Formats: sequence, C-alpha cells, structure tokens
Amino acid sequence: MNKDKAIHFLEGKISEAYELYVDANGRHHNMYTPAGFANLQEGMQAAEEQTPNKQFKIKNVFGGDELIAVHSHLIINPSEPGMATVHMFRFENGKIIEMWDIAQSISSDSPNSDGPF
Repeated sequence: MNKDKAIHFLEGKISEAYELYVDANGRHHNMYTPAGFANLQEGMQAAEEQTPNKQFKIKNVFGGDELIAVHSHLIINPSEPGMATVHMFRFENGKIIEMWDIAQSISSDSPNSDGPF
C-alpha cells in the first residue's frame, strides 16, 4: 500500500527509503534543493546529520493509491513549536515518481485556538 510506503519514506532510514521507494528518474519540487532525487537524498542526509534529535510526528495521511499526502509536525529544536508540514507523493508502479513538500512555522502566539493539528 502506497500510504505505508510514504510513511516509511518519511520515518525510515534515508538510504533504505530511497532504495525501496523512490524512482531515481522522478522529480521533486523542493525549492531549496537542486533538481533530482539524488540531490534531495543528499540534502535529507545532511539535514539528518545537522539535527539528529529532531522529532517528526505524523498527524494525518490522505489519498488513494497514486497520490498520497502526509500532514506532520516537525520539531527541530525542542524549545520551539516547530513546523506544520505536508509531503505530497505521486506513485507510479509502486515507486515515488514525484514529491512536493510544504512547511509553515508554528506561531506560539497564534490567535487560532484550534492550532495547526
């Protein structure tokens, strides 16, 4: 099931996740990383090394078979509220062929009592 693959991609070991779930010929749309999944993998590994204590908490998973969205809480520094993130995946033949990611900083003084989750 592609929902499980998307979750494991985000929570698992980066090199294993790429090997198992990513079509290397696919595309990602992270605006801070050069094109190509190899570049995104390298960036993810560097971020993992720089923030080994980060917390990633999945809140919701949406979608059918081909398109999956994962809504999460990313905490890089435990003394800060973190970010609300959405990772969107397009699967083809059981592999991630395209990926988007969006993040919004969580404000500790937001007027919305419902919060981001």
